[in-house]
Amino acid sequence: MRVAIYTLGCKVNQYETQAMEQELLRRGHELVDFESAADAYIVNTCSVTAVSDKKSRQMIRRCRKLNPDAVVAACGCYVQTHAQEAAGLELDLIAGTGDRMAFLDLLEQAAEERQPLTLLDDALRRRTFEVLPAGGMTSRTRAMLKVEDGCTNFCTYCIIPFARGPVRSLPLETAVEQTRELQQQGYREIVITGIEISSYGRDLPGEIGLIDLLEAVSEAAGEMRIRLGSLEPRTITEDFCRRAVKLPNLCPHFHLSLQSGCDETLRRMNRRYDTARYARSVELLNCYFERPAVTTDLITGFPEETEEEFRKTLEFIGTCRFAAMHIFPYSVRPGTKAAAMQQNTAAVKEERAHRAAAVAEEMHRAYLTGCVGEIYPVLFEQEKEGRSVGHAPNYMEVEVPAGDYHNQVLQVRITGTDGEKLTGEVVEP
Repeated sequence: MRVAIYTLGCKVNQYETQAMEQELLRRGHELVDFESAADAYIVNTCSVTAVSDKKSRQMIRRCRKLNPDAVVAACGCYVQTHAQEAAGLELDLIAGTGDRMAFLDLLEQAAEERQPLTLLDDALRRRTFEVLPAGGMTSRTRAMLKVEDGCTNFCTYCIIPFARGPVRSLPLETAVEQTRELQQQGYREIVITGIEISSYGRDLPGEIGLIDLLEAVSEAAGEMRIRLGSLEPRTITEDFCRRAVKLPNLCPHFHLSLQSGCDETLRRMNRRYDTARYARSVELLNCYFERPAVTTDLITGFPEETEEEFRKTLEFIGTCRFAAMHIFPYSVRPGTKAAAMQQNTAAVKEERAHRAAAVAEEMHRAYLTGCVGEIYPVLFEQEKEGRSVGHAPNYMEVEVPAGDYHNQVLQVRITGTDGEKLTGEVVEP
């Protein structure tokens, strides 16, 4: 059977897609490009915003246009949280965010019997972690290792706890086994990912936390680099930094989710920290690591956010000197507490996003300028317009004159920047 998969959303969805791809190949099926004629289409949906819901519905409808006779299946967060809505999209198979292998069993059954099937559960009742094969499909450059699923933070703007359920963690020994396998397969870097990896180990026996996982994975990884996914700011403690800085293969790139630089707004968001605690996390990272890349997310125009509150946010992000920021105008997520709050207009949300982006761009350029003259080990991943492109440990993009460098980590002297990426020259063959 020819199967095409379209993935929306986060790295966890990407991870679960590559795991399904590996299993489909193992079962003897053929993977084809999404725009090609396929016997079955899978849309791995997202529901982080209302816009994500809309994109998920659009891609499901597109499958029918690509091949009216194909089996069309949808899984992921949108289907989990909007099952009734999804039922009106003429799907052959509806599944949520659990049990990917059972989902593929039903995909094969749907293709054979041509009868609509459903695989849904109550996500909030889940207590086990589904172990899936780690890795990537397109190259041996960077792989993902999912170590955690679920979230119990219940931020007022977020529906993901209802889509993913409570925190469940990959057993530490299994994480070590999968890391060794990835290293043997030739990957040069792994990304530790999950819905909320800062909560890793909360459900495991003993007092195991994220830093314990990192120490074990670091030892198993050998020379393979380790990169962290998004972190909750309270993860960054003296103990975490003291132990993390000793790991030779841990990339000094820390994505600390911020969302707002105003304490009043953070309280309405039900975030579990204030700006003082966040600032302490940034301070610790800069104390223990040499020029770490601290990056973040920011929501502008959150419900009831005043101009004065936004001004506090602008001032705060300026003090953090972020290496890069992802900025999002607030998008109403039906079903959340924030959706019932007093909303800012679209114009206000967009205008504030533009102002924050101007500050972010200035900080990004300053961080890149500070990299000029340094020598970094760069993992080369692709060729682009006659240049070889890769990433330094701080996750800044680096390009050099084209060479046969794919999937190699080479020392590069940084000679300049165009304000968006770094340019340099390889200083070793």
